[in-house]
Amino acid sequence: MTETDQNWYAAEIATFGDRMTAAREAAGMTQESLAKRLGVKKSTLRNWENDVAEPRANRLSMLAGMLNVSMMWLINGEGEGVDGPDSEPAPTELNDIILEIREMKSDLHAKAEQLARLEKRLRKVMVSPT
Repeated sequence: MTETDQNWYAAEIATFGDRMTAAREAAGMTQESLAKRLGVKKSTLRNWENDVAEPRANRLSMLAGMLNVSMMWLINGEGEGVDGPDSEPAPTELNDIILEIREMKSDLHAKAEQLARLEKRLRKVMVSPT
C-alpha cells in the first residue's frame, strides 16, 4: 500500500461507512449478499454504510473477517485494508466540499438525536399528571 492509499481512507478523510463500502466492493459483494452472510437485514447494513448506525463488536469482527480487512482499518483507517482508487487525488476544493458534507451529516445526526430526546421529554410531560 502506498502512502497515498493509506491517506485515502484515513479517519479525517473517510468515515466507517466509506471504508466498509470500499471493502465490500473490493470483495465483490453486494449489500444483500453481505447482509445475508452476516445474518442482518439489508437495511441494517445500509445504515452502517451510510454512517447512520454502527455494528456491535461481534458483527464488526465478522465483517472484518468476511471483507478481509482489519477491524482497526474499518474503525479508523489504520491497519490492513483495501487500496484507494486508482484515479488521481481529488482537487482540494472537492475534498473541502466532501468534508463539509460529512460535517453537515454529523450535525444533522446530532440534531436528530436532540430532537428524539426532546420528543421523549414531551411525551413524559404529556403523560404525567400536573
